[in-house]
Amino acid sequence: MSKNIIIIGGGIVGLSAAYFLQKEGHQLTIIDKSDITSGASFVNAGYLTPSHIIPMASPGMITKGLKMMFNSASPFYMKPRWDVDFFKWSWYFKKSSTKAKVEKAIPIIKDVNLLSRDLFEGIKASGDLGDFQLERKGLLMLYKTQAAYDHEMEVAQKASFLGLEVRELNKSQLSEIEPNINIDAEGAIHYECDGHTTPTEIMPKMLEYLKTVGVKILTNEEVTELSLRNGKVNEIITSRDTYSADEVVLAAGSWSGNLAKQLKIDLPLQPGKGYRINVERTLGISMPAVLMESSMAVTPMKGFTRFAGTMEFSGINDHIRKERVEAIAAGAKKFYPELEITSEEKSKAQAGMRPVTPDGLPYIGRSTKIKNLTFATGHAMMGWSLGPATGKLVSEIIESKKTSMDISAFFPERKF
Repeated sequence: MSKNIIIIGGGIVGLSAAYFLQKEGHQLTIIDKSDITSGASFVNAGYLTPSHIIPMASPGMITKGLKMMFNSASPFYMKPRWDVDFFKWSWYFKKSSTKAKVEKAIPIIKDVNLLSRDLFEGIKASGDLGDFQLERKGLLMLYKTQAAYDHEMEVAQKASFLGLEVRELNKSQLSEIEPNINIDAEGAIHYECDGHTTPTEIMPKMLEYLKTVGVKILTNEEVTELSLRNGKVNEIITSRDTYSADEVVLAAGSWSGNLAKQLKIDLPLQPGKGYRINVERTLGISMPAVLMESSMAVTPMKGFTRFAGTMEFSGINDHIRKERVEAIAAGAKKFYPELEITSEEKSKAQAGMRPVTPDGLPYIGRSTKIKNLTFATGHAMMGWSLGPATGKLVSEIIESKKTSMDISAFFPERKF
């Protein structure tokens, strides 16, 4: 039976939910506070990453964060501030950063990433969006030091045990696979299971497709209030109008926690700001890579090469810290010594807010407190990679179908 469904949030997760739900015959409306031309879904590294099996909440991360707390150029920066929600989130993060919890999360993260990678390929094969960049060259984890190598080999062994394709590359093999640019690295771990895309190409294509199949896209319209009646969301009040729906999907990224508060639902979530620099020159980089000691990503996208990274916890804001942009440029040069990112390229840097949960797993599932509310948020650095999987799972939840994978670990109202 066709339902009237409102999706709050027009990032990759919200659009993916609309994509799969409209195929079930539902009437969809997407509401977003922006014009859907910027933000985390546009500035990410574009990776499809089955290899990223270790959640951010892992042993040693709190200590690492505290060490970097007063260096605003550090890859993992927490701005000192009095914020009760952040204190509570940090405590949950610490509780989640145990070896046992990480080991439990690893196969779950792998499975949802593989599901999403296959769905990306299915979307491309369908022809719905026309042609777009979707390559399976894998991902290079470039390292300079023995410590970085040892750390990544531990991850690689786990990935290999789980059936993911991975191999080691020495210096000469690295030169063979990436012959057109000088790389200052001792070698790389090559995750052949990974892929990459150009988000700024896919997002407009997805929006255009959804409009052509009748999905309403309401932009520059902020949801200000969610009204309840008889255990359901009965009104969605925005800066422009009031709407009603049979089902509501909360996919508002870093803003999801504030909206959940209105419903008296505690959704521990912190915005983690990521930055990117685009270089629209031929650089000779053909392989996506993570520069381990620089804690950043490099992606050859359609028409440009993207340098992205950092995790900044400073609340919701659109402030671009120049020192963080400079750190990305400097980090890239450490691995590509002949690369010079210009002042003009750095001046055009952008940032996006990624919604980070305390345990590194997203919130995907129905609310037990509100009958017609489904959560789809909290993907942190894997939002792009997990967009289609989340959209598919949301459609299965609303259709009361057996989900494509066990989603109990993603329960939105879980305890930390």
